[in-house]
Amino acid sequence: MKKFLSHAGTYILRGFLAIIPLLMCTIAIYLLYSFIDKQVINFLAHFFNIRHIPGLGIILLLICLYFIGLIFSNVLGRQIFKFFDNITERIPIIKVIYGVGKQISDTLSMTDPQKQAFKKAVFVNTFNNNGWMLGFVTGSIKDLNGEELLKVFVPSSPHPLTGIVFIVKSSQILECGWSVEEALKMVVSIGIISPEEIRKTSL
Repeated sequence: MKKFLSHAGTYILRGFLAIIPLLMCTIAIYLLYSFIDKQVINFLAHFFNIRHIPGLGIILLLICLYFIGLIFSNVLGRQIFKFFDNITERIPIIKVIYGVGKQISDTLSMTDPQKQAFKKAVFVNTFNNNGWMLGFVTGSIKDLNGEELLKVFVPSSPHPLTGIVFIVKSSQILECGWSVEEALKMVVSIGIISPEEIRKTSL
């Protein structure tokens, strides 16, 4: 009996773990429909005689976000952002909330090819060959002899916007062949989510 209960418990747990991704997808679709799609249509219904077609609200929201992205990508948009920054800095509670939102936005923007500050993901060795740390090349500088040195930012988990900047020689880094997005996922997930292998081992 004990063996049967152990066997049943093991497979029940495996079954539960197997349906977690499906449950998450179902919940995500429900939330998108309930809190975005329906709400957008209900809001527009106050101004227009609009028919509620499932998915239309999300499409309209994406179109709006596209145009907002265009506006805030130019000089005027950056000035507006700067204006909001200055205002929120003077309001205690709003300052904290806005700051958290801005950190999330900055983190996500690291994967945007047009705004990407991180050039590539690498492993860096700075402590006498006692191990490798995951870092991001942000640029390069030259020393007095004209040798190129790399600027490598090593983030702390789980927040990739805090960490240490190292100035190292190319011989002190090891390319891993991971994309910036893959490496960021590893940092944010404290190493739980990562590529299965190192795809490249030379500079």
